Amino acid sequence: MIKYPTKKTTYESKKISVKNRGMTFEALIDESNAFYLLNQKAVIHKKPTPVQIVTVDYPARKKAKITEAYYRTPSTTDYNGIYKGFYIDFDVKESNHATSFPLKNIHAHQIEHLKQVDEHGGIAFILIYFKKHQTIFLVPYETLAYFNKRSIEGRKSISYDELKEQALIVKEGYRPSI
Repeated sequence: MIKYPTKKTTYESKKISVKNRGMTFEALIDESNAFYLLNQKAVIHKKPTPVQIVTVDYPARKKAKITEAYYRTPSTTDYNGIYKGFYIDFDVKESNHATSFPLKNIHAHQIEHLKQVDEHGGIAFILIYFKKHQTIFLVPYETLAYFNKRSIEGRKSISYDELKEQALIVKEGYRPSI
């Protein structure tokens, strides 16, 4: 005899805090980069964030806990590496909006860094993932520079429709994911 549960269970989606909202997208990027490395297509790694550790608590020998730390310098972009002999550098962003991507999510020092990479012949871009549309756009530095200049004069975001026209849509697949 098989006993079935009498209480119905419901599915609850996990609440993702604001600080970790882009981690799922970054996990897909990391998985794709591992695939590219394994198949000798590209060598791309996530850059560590430069922090200065100030205080560490040692409640137990193997349980050290950092309790105070500061950013040493503003980080530039999320990923860098080499692809077909070219230096590649990009940042990963995510939008919960259906119609636009706020440019305040890209810091001035990141745009300056991408500009320097572009000026030296590297491949510089950002990837923007629109959650509501489940669409990923590759925005080359030149296009980003145009939207950034425009934001100084007026509009502070890039519309989804503008990205469909001026950016590249990144296809998602099985292997690699992105």
